[in-house]
Amino acid sequence: MRRILFISMLMICVGFPAQKANAQIVILDIIKAGIKKVIKAVDLQVQRQQNKVIWLQNAQKVLENALSKLKLTEISEWTEKQRNQYKIYFQELHKVKSLITYYKRIKDISAKEARLVHEYQRAWRMVRGDKRFTPREIEYMGKVYLGMLDETVKNIEQLMVVVNSFRTQMTDAKRLEIIHAVSERVDQNYNDLLDFNRENALLSLQRARAGAEQEEVKQLYGLK
Repeated sequence: MRRILFISMLMICVGFPAQKANAQIVILDIIKAGIKKVIKAVDLQVQRQQNKVIWLQNAQKVLENALSKLKLTEISEWTEKQRNQYKIYFQELHKVKSLITYYKRIKDISAKEARLVHEYQRAWRMVRGDKRFTPREIEYMGKVYLGMLDETVKNIEQLMVVVNSFRTQMTDAKRLEIIHAVSERVDQNYNDLLDFNRENALLSLQRARAGAEQEEVKQLYGLK
């Protein structure tokens, strides 16, 4: 009876990390899909805006060439409409160049998120395969990683809000506010992940036997 109870408790302990691993795989798929969606949307919008910049720059050159051919007397006879039209070209050119800057910043943040996910995958794979950690410790680490991944999902959602905002009403100031906030959170999440991974690696190193096993742990976790 005691043997059956012991085996049952062991299966429960081992089962928890497995459940956490499955949950992380699901969230990881969501994050990957989200990152791909953001990057694809950004690439598409950047291309559209770049095409618009080219069109506006060509239109600007046409106007400038036309103006250069005009005599001084004819320039003085410009109508207000022509003046406004020339002014609008410059305003529109500045606007689309600003949009490209927005999208490039969003894409940079998405790239950081992708690096975060890659680092998570590498660390979680090593932790789960490290026999120096107990099932309960792996379960705890899984909870911490789940929390980090949850924050990553929220960051992706905020980026999509900004991407979609160009089809809705949102001020430039609000867009910049969201982009800046998300960028800071991504940097903080990434640093937290690296710190947590290092803590786990050092714990594993402390438990390793002297000599070859310690060197193996250092090589595995990239410790110096």
